[in-house]
Amino acid sequence: MTHAEDPRTAPSIRWGVLGPGGIARTFARAVRDHTSSRIVAVGSRSEERAAAFASEFRVPTVHGSYEELVADPAVEAVYVASPHSEHRAHALLAIAAGKHVLVEKSFARNAAEAQEVVDAARAAGVFVMEAMWTRFLPHVVALRSVLERGEIGEVVSLLADHGQAFGHLPTTHRLHNPELAGGALLDLGVYPVSFAHDILGVPDSVQALGSLTPAGVDGQISIALGYGDRVQASLHTTLWSRTATTAVLGGTAGRIEIEGAFYRPTRFTVVRDDGSTATFEQPVDGGFQYQAAEVARRIAAGETESPVITLDNTLEVMRTMDEIRRQVGVRYPGE
Repeated sequence: MTHAEDPRTAPSIRWGVLGPGGIARTFARAVRDHTSSRIVAVGSRSEERAAAFASEFRVPTVHGSYEELVADPAVEAVYVASPHSEHRAHALLAIAAGKHVLVEKSFARNAAEAQEVVDAARAAGVFVMEAMWTRFLPHVVALRSVLERGEIGEVVSLLADHGQAFGHLPTTHRLHNPELAGGALLDLGVYPVSFAHDILGVPDSVQALGSLTPAGVDGQISIALGYGDRVQASLHTTLWSRTATTAVLGGTAGRIEIEGAFYRPTRFTVVRDDGSTATFEQPVDGGFQYQAAEVARRIAAGETESPVITLDNTLEVMRTMDEIRRQVGVRYPGE
C-alpha cells in the first residue's frame, strides 16, 4: 500500500493563526509537535484570547486584530480558524495581504462565497487550500492505492456518517446559531460529503431529508448521492447523537470497512469476496500535521493548489452542500 509522506520532512514555513479557538489549538499542537514549521503570530479581536494562545504555544507575536495579523511580514501562511460565517471575509483579507491561506472546512457558507475566495486567490497567485485534513491522512492515502489497484473491483456503494451529541449546547453556540452558519452539515456532514467526492467524484443527483432545530439550522440530514446508472453514496450527519462515524466502500469484488472515526487517523480492513482480508493500521498522534505539511511542500514548490483537494474540488463539494441545504430548507442570514 502507498504510504503518506512523513510531515517532518516537509519544508519549514511560518504560520499565522487567525482565530485562536479549539480547532486552532489542535492545529497548533500538530504543527509544533510533528512538523518543522513554526507558528510565529496569532491574531484575534480579543487580544486577551490571542495572548493566552500565544502563551500556551510559545507564539512570539500577538495581534489584537486580523488586519494586523495578515500584515505581519513574518507570516508566510495564514490559517483561518474562525466560524464558517467569517471564512470568506478572513480568507479574502489574507489573500489581499499576499499571504498563502489554509481555510478551515467548510471553506465558506456557500459556493458563491467560495468562488469569490477562489477567484481572489487565482488573481493574486497565492496558495489556498481547504483544510479537509482527512484527505491527507495515512489510511486515506493507503485506501486510494487499494482502490487504484482494483482490489475490491468497481466501487458501487459508499456508506459514511458523522454524528456528534451536540444537542445540549446553548442556542448561542456556533453550531446552533444561523448567524454563524451553524448546523450539522457544514461542521460534521462536510466530512462524509467530501469523502464521497474524494472517492466517487461529483454526483449526478442529490437527495436529502433533513430535520431542523428550533433556531432553523439543520440538526440531522440523510443524504443520497447518485453517480451514473448504479453507483450510490448514502451519507448521514446529526447534531443529536454520537454515531459510529464509520465508512464502508462496497465493490464488485469485495469491500473496505473503515473503523470509526473514519475522518480521523484510524485503520481499515479489505474484505475480498474470495474470503481473504488485509488490514491497514498506522498509529498517528494528532493528524493535522499532514495537511500542514502539504501546504508547506506546495508553497515551497511554487504551487498555488494541492492536487489532493484542488480549489475546483472544494467548489464542487460546496455546490453539493448548497443543494442539500436547499432541499432541507436551511438558509443563513444574508444569503
